This record gives sequence, C-alpha cells and structure tokens, in this order.
Amino acid sequence: MVYSLTYRRPPYVEPRRVSTGSAETGPSIGGSTLDDSQDSSINYGIPEALSFDRIIDGGTCPPCTTRDFMNYLIYIEHAAENLQFFLWYKDYIRRFDLLSESERKLAPVWTAEQAEAQAQAMKDSPAPMKTISKDTAAIFKGTDFAVPNATVVEIGKSNPFGTPPVTPTRGEQDSIAPSEYPWSDSGSTLMHGFKASHDKKAANAFDAADVKLQPFTIQPFREEISRIISIYVADGAPRQLNLSSKERAALLHALAATTHPTAFRQVIHTVEWSLRHQAHQNFIRWTICNGNRPRVIFARGLGVAGIVGGILIAVLIVLSHAGRGWRVLSAISFIIGVATLVAAWKGMCVVLHGMHHRHLRPWELFAEDDDASSTMEMKKDSFDSLGSSNSYEDQPWVAKYDKRNLVRKVFDREVWIQEPALRQIQDTIFLQAVLGSIIITAICVGIFVAFPKGNFY
Repeated sequence: MVYSLTYRRPPYVEPRRVSTGSAETGPSIGGSTLDDSQDSSINYGIPEALSFDRIIDGGTCPPCTTRDFMNYLIYIEHAAENLQFFLWYKDYIRRFDLLSESERKLAPVWTAEQAEAQAQAMKDSPAPMKTISKDTAAIFKGTDFAVPNATVVEIGKSNPFGTPPVTPTRGEQDSIAPSEYPWSDSGSTLMHGFKASHDKKAANAFDAADVKLQPFTIQPFREEISRIISIYVADGAPRQLNLSSKERAALLHALAATTHPTAFRQVIHTVEWSLRHQAHQNFIRWTICNGNRPRVIFARGLGVAGIVGGILIAVLIVLSHAGRGWRVLSAISFIIGVATLVAAWKGMCVVLHGMHHRHLRPWELFAEDDDASSTMEMKKDSFDSLGSSNSYEDQPWVAKYDKRNLVRKVFDREVWIQEPALRQIQDTIFLQAVLGSIIITAICVGIFVAFPKGNFY
C-alpha cells in the first residue's frame, strides 16, 4: 500500500521564532492543538500515523519514537531543550492536577488578563538600568561602546586562595530522579542536591528582570520551579530556551506570583509551535532517509553512472550498423540509473529499501560495544528534564565514528524499519522514482531511436 503518487516529503523548515503575542496563539497542552487549521499533518507530507501527538504519546515504532525524536534534536538539530521542556511541562500539568484542592488554591491561575496587564506595564515602564563595574566604565568612557545611564558599582576582587566549589560526584548527580522514570512518589522530582545553587540562579534571574520574589512561599512545587528557571529560563542557562527578553521577563513576573501551570502559557505556546511546525516536520523528513550520508552520495554516484552507461550504449549502437530496435537496450541502464538517482536525491538507497532496512545511526552503532552503564546514562540524561546541558562531544561514539573509514560507513550495519507508516512513505517515493525513470527513459530512448544509422562499424 502506498500514498498518493503526488505525495511530497516534508520540506525542510528553517528554525525561526514565534512571538507569543501573535495571532497564532491557541490552546496548548491539555486542549486542542495549536492552530488546528495549519496542523493537518498530511499537508506537510506527514501522515496521521506519524503525527506529533502520536509520537509524543508513544504510538509509533522505531525509528519514529519519542526516543528517536529526542536523539534527532540532540545530535542533528542541536535543539533538544524545547522537547525536554515540553515533556516536563506536560508531566507538570498532570502532577499539579493530582494535588488536593487546598494545595491548588495556594497557586492561583495566571489569567490572560493578568498577562496582558503585565505586558502593558512592562511596555510603559522604563527599562532597568544596567550595572557595570568601575573599570569597565573607565575603559569605554567617551567611546561608542559606552553604556548610557548605567549604574557604576565597585566589584570586589575574588580571593585567589579561596577554596573553589566542590564538583558534584556522579552519585550526587544520580540522586536527581530522571523524568524518564518520571517523578517520585511524593510528587516532586527534586532532591536536596544543588538546591542552594539553583535557588541562587533563580534569584539572580528575578533580579535581572527587576522582579521581586518573596523569599518564603508555601506554593506547591516552588523549589522545582526555581530549578526550571535556572535550567531553561535564566540567561546563560545550560538548556536556555530561545526566548526574547520581554518573554523572559513576562514569564518571571508570572512565576513570581504563582506556580500554576498557566504561568507558562505564553512560553509553552512558543515551544510547542516550534516542535509541531518545525522540529517535527524536519524529523520526519530526516527519518525518511534510510541511508547515512556516505551511502546516499554513493547511491547518487551509481545513479549517474547508470545514466552515463545508458548514453554510451545508445551512442555506440547509433554509430554502428545495428538496427534501430537494438537501441532500446539502453533503456535498461537508463531506468536503473534514473530511478537510483531520483531516490537518492530524496535521501533513499534503493538497495536498502528493497529489504526495508535502514542504516544504524552513528550513536546507535556503538551502543552494544560501549559499557551498558554509560549507555544508560546517555539515555537517562537526554530524558532528564532537570538535567545538565545537551552537549555530546565527549560521548564515546563520537571519536569512534570519526575513525571509521569511508568504506565501512557506506556499508554500515543495517536494521529493519519497524514503523509501517514510514515504510509506506518510502514505498511511495520508490514508486515515484520508478515511474519518473520510465518517463525519462522513454524520452531519451525515443531521441536516440530517431537518429539515423552511423554505419561506422
């Protein structure tokens, strides 16, 4: 079974920001999908079986699972923080709804009217004065880089003989419950490790946005919110979301008043829109490719060789005494070459497709060779919504794959594609390539048949 012959794989979408104040804002998690008129997945070349919601809810098979989506965002797009924050927020809503009525009343709803009033107040209020050191002010004084209306402060020098902070041990890091085994029975993901550090970073973020936060509060999940601020919201955070200064300040004003999930209303719209209309579309486009880059380039070369071979066969027969009918033999090479080239141009290798196989990704190749505990740590870190940065340069597979020679990359290990919808997409592309090659071959062979005999030999 295949899709329509007019099917086109999803086009690549360049990353771009979406203003939370735009007219595209719609219900977010817990309601209908954002901008339902534009979210018809098949319009993007994505069938309903591979929709964003199906992938997030675990209704797909490899290589289109949530794990594969996360790996793509980490290793290819380098923007996994959106999905990590989205998964945390989705679970946060669930846990907040499980609270008792008395606990939920401690964190009032942040209404749209409050958000609009706060945005208007921020627009009317003057920008906070910047703080710079005395030495910096002296250096840039009288230049174009001088900061106007800045507050000059005296910054004390650090003690070079002071004891540096202790680097947390692996055991301390493991004491934080990962979100893949999501949340502890007490309803909180936070242990006592790093609490002071995250509270300090959150406090600095509130100060930078000129927001006053009560030092003591009985609102539920306040400690967790502080950690989310230090990981995703604060300037220079390890998983900093792509938010404008206004969006960040508006979010911090809302979080200073309440820990209710509605405080994230505007930010989660930006994150969810990016995931649905950019990351998800690019992920499906990337997943359709069943071979790695060296294999696809190799397939393109074979396709070009087949086309050149067909031209040579046709030219040699035209120059000979052979009849016109013999020139049809060049069609065999033409069909194979054009079909291979068209499929490879869309990222597919026809040989792998014939077996419904795909190449293992570089980070999958060495999963069996690496220590089981290190592999488990890699998986846990990517799905730990409250973890550290998404850097992967020090993972063992990076150096191993770089040392792999080109021939081994072209003929890397393969695995069967389990997702039926993905196989149907690839069948459709293959059928399009074959039909296209038949049409192009008919035109080319017809041209060569029209030439008179050369009678050179």
